[in-house]
Amino acid sequence: MGARSMIVGATLAGVAIGVLSFASYRRDIAAARARLAEKSRMAPTAAGPIEYGEEGAGEPLLLIHGAGGGFDQGLIIGRDFGDGHRVIAPSRFGYLKTPVPEDASPAAQADAHAALLDYLGVARTVVIAASAGGPSAVELALRHPDRVAALVLLVPRTYDPTQSVGPDESFESQLVLRLIEGSADFLYWAMTKVARRSIVRFLGVPPEVEAGAAEAERAKVTDIMRSVLPLSDRMAGLAVDGAAVLSPWPLNRLKMPVLIVSAEDDLFGTLPGSRFTAEQIPQAEFHILGSGGHLMVGQGDQVNRWVADFLGRAKMRECSLTAVEIVDAGQPSEPVLA
Repeated sequence: MGARSMIVGATLAGVAIGVLSFASYRRDIAAARARLAEKSRMAPTAAGPIEYGEEGAGEPLLLIHGAGGGFDQGLIIGRDFGDGHRVIAPSRFGYLKTPVPEDASPAAQADAHAALLDYLGVARTVVIAASAGGPSAVELALRHPDRVAALVLLVPRTYDPTQSVGPDESFESQLVLRLIEGSADFLYWAMTKVARRSIVRFLGVPPEVEAGAAEAERAKVTDIMRSVLPLSDRMAGLAVDGAAVLSPWPLNRLKMPVLIVSAEDDLFGTLPGSRFTAEQIPQAEFHILGSGGHLMVGQGDQVNRWVADFLGRAKMRECSLTAVEIVDAGQPSEPVLA
């Protein structure tokens, strides 16, 4: 075979591979949109239309997703903590079908969370927030404390004086960031197939930690990676998150139970802010994972135990407070004279 024939053959083979890859991409995107359509619900709230999903039954649990997510990412995270709970997972401003209002601040997003609870008839709920869902969760607890029975912040974006949170500066992470900023659905999809290490690092996890994890843990990472698609439907939300500027909160006002979990090797750098936040909240519980990165890879059982134990004690406290209210309600309003 001559050189020209070899070049032509290689070119045709490359074209064929490209066509097959694009066909596979189209199937995966269609499947992702079908999964979204199956679970997506719209709530016409006082704060505007809000998309959300629900799974499970029992005590309500509001699950607030992180950057690049949507209600679907919230439901994925909720599977770890949803036993005995009605998991309610909204899409935050700009994600999927939830529009971006004129005021898209974390405080306005917190009011929208409260409006969704109003629409669903939920007076009080446990709140679990991951990553960039942290600011609106903290604002919800501050602005609507009567609605939050307990607050759990997992590797959260929170205020700290160093303002250190964000993707690491490695070439791999910055390359993925450029793809995401360009809303490159196909290129991001292709990287999930051929450059898993780069995507894992961008998601805040040391690649060697993810590579050495059990298959079940790696499958969770795969679910999170896939949940970013369609990327183009989440760009407005990423822009909202990127524009958010955090200032110090009056965290000493928080009276509900608060649990904060971060990791020493979180490549997003949430540990300083998590520590700073925990120090400002009276009686906050703070746990630091030795490894696992931003997705807490390989630490699922430990985190689940911490959250389950915390929520169990929070529920006992809630029941105790309710009992006191009932006793107080039964007492005479005026002192009894002997």
